[in-house]
Amino acid sequence: MFSKENKKAKAGERKVSERNIIGKNTKITGDIISEGDFRIDGTLEGTIKTDGRVIIGDSGLIKGKVECTNADVEGKFSGELLVSNTLTVKSSANINGDVVIGKLSVEPGAAFNATCSMKGAVKELNKDEQKLKEKTA
Repeated sequence: MFSKENKKAKAGERKVSERNIIGKNTKITGDIISEGDFRIDGTLEGTIKTDGRVIIGDSGLIKGKVECTNADVEGKFSGELLVSNTLTVKSSANINGDVVIGKLSVEPGAAFNATCSMKGAVKELNKDEQKLKEKTA
């Protein structure tokens, strides 16, 4: 009923993530949910939620909430930024608001005026405290 070729084709399929671009002269107000990557060179007022990467270009502006796996910021962001892996802040970036990240990379010259917390940092501190207790015991 099922041929070996169909099984191989399904097993060999690769998930291709989309690349979405919001251009320079484009303004979007609302919520965006996707599994693909986004590059914002225009303006977004609202929420963007994706399993991919969000890139805010040099002319890009986001006011609202962003939830993503990775993010690169060259432009302006104001609001709540939730990045499960790495946030890269370029020298031309201007970030204001609340930021929750896994890892952070900031280039000199960037404006980073945000409340920042790193996921996983608490666990690592607790492990270090346990090692100290073991050494002193």
